[in-house]
Amino acid sequence: MADFYQNGIITTLHNLTDRHLADLENDLVEFSKQRPIGLLLPSLFSELEGEALPNIIENIKHVPYLSEIVIGLDRADKDQYIHALKFFSTLPQHHRVLWNDGPRLKALDAQLQEMGLAPKEMGKGRNVWYCMGYILASGKAESIALHDCDIVTYNSELLARLVYPVANPSFNYEFCKGYYARIASGKLNGRVSRLLVTPLLRALKSVIKDNTEYLNYMDSFRYPLAGEFSFRRDVLNDIRIPSDWGLEIGVLSEMHRNYANNRLCQVDIAKVYDHKHQDLSLSDQQAGLSKMSIDISKALFRKLATKGTVFNEETFRTIKASYFRIALDFVETYRNDAIMNGLNFDIHQEEEAVEMFAKNIMDAGKRFLDNPMETPFIPSWSRVQSAIPDIFQRLYQAVEEDHAEFASQL
Repeated sequence: MADFYQNGIITTLHNLTDRHLADLENDLVEFSKQRPIGLLLPSLFSELEGEALPNIIENIKHVPYLSEIVIGLDRADKDQYIHALKFFSTLPQHHRVLWNDGPRLKALDAQLQEMGLAPKEMGKGRNVWYCMGYILASGKAESIALHDCDIVTYNSELLARLVYPVANPSFNYEFCKGYYARIASGKLNGRVSRLLVTPLLRALKSVIKDNTEYLNYMDSFRYPLAGEFSFRRDVLNDIRIPSDWGLEIGVLSEMHRNYANNRLCQVDIAKVYDHKHQDLSLSDQQAGLSKMSIDISKALFRKLATKGTVFNEETFRTIKASYFRIALDFVETYRNDAIMNGLNFDIHQEEEAVEMFAKNIMDAGKRFLDNPMETPFIPSWSRVQSAIPDIFQRLYQAVEEDHAEFASQL
């Protein structure tokens, strides 16, 4: 059972009583009458053929409070899109599949690219961004949950707990971040969060004496890299999200910029959580956790720079040295925690990860200094609508025409 301790400056909503799922869902059905509830699922086509997504859909089929489900489908040709329509057709709720590689959405993307208003690279951030645009266009949901499609331990309680804080009309939260313990197969997972993000935030606080409020804010999240969060629809208009692996950090930073802390919270959504694991990629900075660590580090450096922090090579060397010592101390902490809980723990692999992350922090700093004008953020939908007033109608129409054309072939 979780404790009720409130650490940091962000409200934490715990799982104190193992409240029955039916009770949560009854509440959400009532909430949905005032705040219709939607679900956003960013998916690769390959995930339709995995073990996780079929179980996720089987659970969602029985969720009684959803008004809309929006699925972003990446890396799919026409036959695969038709297969996806059939795959998701078992959902009784209103749902649409955004065929991101289809000719209609690609034509829309091409026009946005010409105007400098489209995501510059493929990936989850781009997928989520277009789904957010469709949700704004459809107007069917007021409270929206987002979670990944590779969760092998998924059940519908995760969704209920995730969306509850922004769906409850008596709460004033605009955004909620999910958290959980990353424990599976008898060992601790979540290396990037445990061994990079938290010790890097602590190192930044020790080296950089300004902007401590932002760093304390980020350090208040129990699992800042969780891909599960929920939000009110009005959040979508002005948020500027990264298109790289810095998505989760970028979203948290945008919430800090746009809202007071009392409009944000985090919630315990699962006792057990496991999903697809990325390789450490020790020898390839363009893949796996290595690329992720560079993108995350750059996202933090960019945010601090926008708030007035001045970086140079000496600063990054000091940050790396501080990070390395703090991270190694964390390895010892996690080792003791694992042993007491009967979990396996490989010190060599943990310290190997720390060494790679330390090098990548320096490399991320160098890339930041070499290209200070880099703009990885996707423009806000407010900006896009200002440039193309009918963008929402066109996006909505493209998705509906895809559905109408190919749904008849099922």
